[in-house]
Amino acid sequence: MTQYTKVPGRDAGRVVLFALSTCPWCHKTKALLDSMAVAYEFIDVDRASGEVREEAISAVRVWNPSLSFPVLVIGGTKAIIGLREAEIREALEA
Repeated sequence: MTQYTKVPGRDAGRVVLFALSTCPWCHKTKALLDSMAVAYEFIDVDRASGEVREEAISAVRVWNPSLSFPVLVIGGTKAIIGLREAEIREALEA
């Protein structure tokens, strides 16, 4: 099973960020989620290995076959590809 890092905050449903450790847009997406104080889980796919990495890549492909990052999955029903601040705020603000 994929190992996610959990970040505490306000419950907005399950929010999962698939990121790369070297991606500036991924860092900015994490900072945005932190500034919104939303609870989320993330995995830096490039730091994962073996089955964990393969599972993460397969999960990203479901939402974004081109495998670009970041991929933010909200509630298992919506994905936002890239840093789209307005769209992320709209989806997560209570």
